[in-house]
Amino acid sequence: MKKVILGVTGGIAAYKAAELARVFMRSGAEVQVVMTPAASEFIAPLTFQTLTGYPAYTEMYTERSREKIRHIDLLSEADLLVIAPASANTIAKMARGFADNLLTALYLAAECPVIVVPSMNVNMLKHPAVRENIAQLCRHGCLVMDPDEGELACGVYGSGRMPDPVDIYKFTRAALTPKDFKDIKAIVTAGPTREPLDPVRFLSNPSSGLMGYSLARALSERGAEVTLISGPTHLSPPAGVKTLMVNTAEEMYRAVFDNYENCHLVFKAAAVSDFRPLYEKGEKVKKADAVYTLELAPNQDILLEMGKRKGSRLLIGFAAETEEAVENAHDKLLRKNLDLIIVNNLKEPGAGFAVSTNRVSIINRSGEIEKLPLMEKEKLAHHILDRAAELL
Repeated sequence: MKKVILGVTGGIAAYKAAELARVFMRSGAEVQVVMTPAASEFIAPLTFQTLTGYPAYTEMYTERSREKIRHIDLLSEADLLVIAPASANTIAKMARGFADNLLTALYLAAECPVIVVPSMNVNMLKHPAVRENIAQLCRHGCLVMDPDEGELACGVYGSGRMPDPVDIYKFTRAALTPKDFKDIKAIVTAGPTREPLDPVRFLSNPSSGLMGYSLARALSERGAEVTLISGPTHLSPPAGVKTLMVNTAEEMYRAVFDNYENCHLVFKAAAVSDFRPLYEKGEKVKKADAVYTLELAPNQDILLEMGKRKGSRLLIGFAAETEEAVENAHDKLLRKNLDLIIVNNLKEPGAGFAVSTNRVSIINRSGEIEKLPLMEKEKLAHHILDRAAELL
C-alpha cells in the first residue's frame, strides 16, 4: 500500500479516522484524506492536514482545481481507497451510483481496491435498506469490514461501532494480500515452554512468541489453514487461526503430532525447553527444605522427530545461537532433515527474544545463506514465507 486515500464520512466515529491515518502512515503508506461535507462537522480538515502533511479535500470544485478534474487526479496513483467510517447515507449513495460529493465521485471512478467500514446506530445497521445497500457494495467488488459491538454514541449497546484503527489496518492488509498459500495446511509452533519444579516455580526462557505469531498471522493472510501451537505468552491469537495453548514440552509434542499427519508445512519457531526437572515436587519447596542441586532429564526432541516423519512436508526450523551461528544452524538443518533454517545470533543488537525486531540468516540444504538486515518480525514473517513459497 504505497498511496492510500482515506474517505471520512459524517458520524461521531470520524475522530477515529485520525488515528487510522497515523496507522497507515506508520506502515509506510502515503495518506490522502477526502471528507464528505458532513464529516467536517465532526472533525476539522486541519487535523488531517497536520497529521498527513496533505490538505484534506472536502469539495469537488474549487478555484484551484479548475485545471484538473479533482476526483480523477486524486485516483491517478492511488493503490487503495478506504472509507472509514462509512455512514448509512454514504453507503446508500455508493450503492446506487450517486456522485454528489467528492468522495462518492471518487468511489465511482476508482479502479483500485475499495474497503468500506460501516459505522452507525445498531437499528440503522439492521434496517433492510442498509443491509441491501451493503450487500450491493459487496456485489460491486467492495471489501466490507463488519463493525464492532459495544456501547454506541447514542447510549445503545449493539453492533455499529467503528473497529479499532489497528484492526482496520490488519483487515485491509489481509484482504489485499495475495493468497499464494491457499489450500496449504500449516503448523506453527511459538513461544516458550515451562517445565515445573513445583506448583509455583518452573524452568523456561524469555521467548515472547512474537516470531511464531507473526508467521501464523502472515500464513493466514496468505490463505493457509493454520494451526498455531503456542506456549505461554501474553499475545492475542491471530484472527482466523486455530490456536492450541500448551505449557510443557511434552504437551507441545503431543499437540504437534496430533496435527502433523494432514499438514503440508511446519514452522517450528517455539523455544522448547531441552530439559525438564527429573522430579517435580507436589508442594511448594520451602527455602529451609531446598536442595541446591537440580537434576534434569532431557525432553523429547520435537523437531528431530518431525524430521524422521517428514515425508513430503516442508519443514522449517529456527536456531538461536551465541557463537558460530551459521555453522551450528546448518548442522542442525542436516541432522533434523529440514528444508530451511532461520538463524539469529542472540548477541547481535535487536535480535532474539522479547523484542519486536530480528536479524536473521536463512540457510537452505545446500548451505546457501541469505543474510537479512534488521527488520520487524511482522515483515520478516512475510519474507520467510516468500522463501517457503518458492520451495512449495
